[in-house]
Formats: sequence, structure tokens, C-alpha cells
Amino acid sequence: MEHPRRAQILRAIVEDYVHSREPVGSKALVERHRLPVSSATVRNDMAALEEDGLIVAPHTSSGRIPTDRGYRVFVDQISALQPLTPAQRRAIQVFLDGADDLDDIMERTVRLLAQLTHQAAVIQYPVRTGITVRHVELVDLGADTLLVILIPTSGRVVQRSVALAAPLDEARVLELRSLLLARLLAAPLDTVPSALADLEVAVPEALGDAARAVGDALTVLAAASDEHRLVLAGTANLARFSGDFPQSISPVLEALEEQVTMLRLLSEMQQDERGVAVRIGSEQGDDPLAEASVVATGYGPHAASKVGIVGPTRMDYPTTMASVRAVARYLSKNLGE
Repeated sequence: MEHPRRAQILRAIVEDYVHSREPVGSKALVERHRLPVSSATVRNDMAALEEDGLIVAPHTSSGRIPTDRGYRVFVDQISALQPLTPAQRRAIQVFLDGADDLDDIMERTVRLLAQLTHQAAVIQYPVRTGITVRHVELVDLGADTLLVILIPTSGRVVQRSVALAAPLDEARVLELRSLLLARLLAAPLDTVPSALADLEVAVPEALGDAARAVGDALTVLAAASDEHRLVLAGTANLARFSGDFPQSISPVLEALEEQVTMLRLLSEMQQDERGVAVRIGSEQGDDPLAEASVVATGYGPHAASKVGIVGPTRMDYPTTMASVRAVARYLSKNLGE
């Protein structure tokens, strides 16, 4: 943002709203942040911020709250993440050093991250490199149901039944299988989500709905074919913030439970120069996480696996980003040893 004072006022509105959950007025801003300007000047700056779509007035209040765009500008202005306190760093080290095996490390990591951030935490199991797709099979089970089978080179066959909106005849099932094999045969498992990203629009119209359903199933299967790849903790934390989800918290909880949305989102998130990736609210489009924010980062060799949190858009982004990055670094160190 080119206007320094407006950037300062936006930052103050975000910080106050995250802390208090109350819409922020100009008089409170001047008093609380000791701004060297009058309330009238602040009101003018707030009007400009509102015109730019960065803050908005809730119907019942004269104060203002940040929009998703406002949070994005705020997050992008965080130039460097604050390091955790020595006590926090010691707590992470002690908690993770006590783990017995990989399963224990994964469980401890998400529990720790949920406690540090007071959000829901997610972690992917370390991605094993070199495993590719050996074969994909579709079996018509009747009653508008397909069995989707994924056979990776690791040999652990996984399958999932999919309900179709309309039945497919045998020729269409074979056609869809051929299209899938053309994209997936010999593809590394972690590239399956991106290989299927535009499948629905690339297939003939008659196969569109089936392609979407089968593609979602294969995304889940690719993740599940090398152990259970996504571990969750702290979903109960989200219930404490249910008022921060304007419509309903249910789609967010369902997305976490179903996993396909989270796995796809994590695979798409690219961390920035600060070492984290942040997706805010409606940037997720129309999917179930459109009212949530996700902060994630990679860990392990080549940062191929992701660890992060899911929470309401009204969150303490600087602290959350620092916590996610710190936990990921300790996790990488532990696994490296």
C-alpha cells in the first residue's frame, strides 16, 4: 500500500478487531494507538480504505472490520516473522523430541500446533518419493456406482466407491478410464491432484460429472495409498470461533473430515519468501473453505509435505505464521536425524 498512514490504520484495525472481535471506530483508534492525527483525519482514511474494499461496516455498528482483501494486504505487509520466545522453542523441542516413531511424531506435531495457535492443525505424512501410478481401474457396481481402484508401484492397492449423478454405459466407463490412464500412468503420486485439476472440463460433456467425482476419489486415494497421509488435531478449537464463520462452521468441519479439499489445497499452496503460504477466505473461491483461512508450510526433504492450520479469517496471522514455520523447522530437523 502506497499510503503509509492508511497502511498503519489498516494494521491497527486488523489488530484491534482480531483482539476484541468488536468493530473498530476512529476515536478508539486514535486513543488506543496514539495516532498523531485527529479523529476526522482517521475517518477520512477509513473512508478511503472502505472505498478500496479493505474494510467494511457491519450493519449493526458504526465501526469497521477488515474484509478478506484487507487481511490479505495486512498479511502481505508483514515483512519478517517474529521468532518464537525461548520458552516456546524449548516447549516445541521437548514435545517433539519425546516421540517414539513416525506416527507419534505426526500426532505430537498436530497436537502441539493446535495448542500453540488455538486453531485446527493438519499435517501430511512425509511424501515418499519415487512411488508412481501403475494402473487405474474403474468397475461398474450398478446402481449408479463406480468402484475406483488405484494401484501404485508401492503395491498397496486402494479403492473407493463413487456415487454418480447419472449412470454410465460400459463404453463411457472405458473412455473415462482411458482418459485417466493417459494422464496418470507412471505419474508420481504427489502430482495426481494437479494432473486431474482440469479433468472435468477436458473430458466430453457427458463425462463431466463422473470425471469430477472420480477425480476427487483418485486425489484421496493417491494421498491414502502411502499410509494415512493427513492427520488432524484441534477441530474442537474451531467450535469456539463458530461466530467467526458468517454462514456456518459445518462446511469447514466437513472439508477437514473428508480430506480431499484439504489435500488439494495443501498441494496447491506455494510458500513465499517468509517460508509460509497463506490462503485467506474467499480467495478459496466457492469451496467449503471459503470462510476460513489456511496457513501452511512445507517440511522434510524438498519441503514436499505440508503442515499447517485452518481457522477463521479473524486470526492472529503474525503469531500463527511464526508458529507454523517454527514447528515445521523442528519437524524437519527431527526427521533428518
